[in-house]
Amino acid sequence: MAGRDKHPRTILFVRDADAAVADLRQALAEAGPEERPGLERAVGIAERAARASDADLRARWVRERLAAVGYEGPVDSVKAIKHLREAAPGLGLLEAVQLAKSAAQGAA
Repeated sequence: MAGRDKHPRTILFVRDADAAVADLRQALAEAGPEERPGLERAVGIAERAARASDADLRARWVRERLAAVGYEGPVDSVKAIKHLREAAPGLGLLEAVQLAKSAAQGAA
């Protein structure tokens, strides 16, 4: 069939929390006493984000896309996959199904 891509695409989730942690630590090292409490909290939040697994990142991405379109049902339903593909143009059916299944397993 013309126009059908038989090869699944690879979806890459870029992790940049380590750079944010380093920048926040540098800011904390240079901070005055009034800025320290907020920056210490920010470092803790960024460190937790840096420890998130790839599965956690994928699940969060799926849930954020579904929330953006107002979908609140099961993340691996047919309706969710339809909404996910609408929320992320260019996302193929196979990729959407795999992401949705992964997000559902992460919730279990």
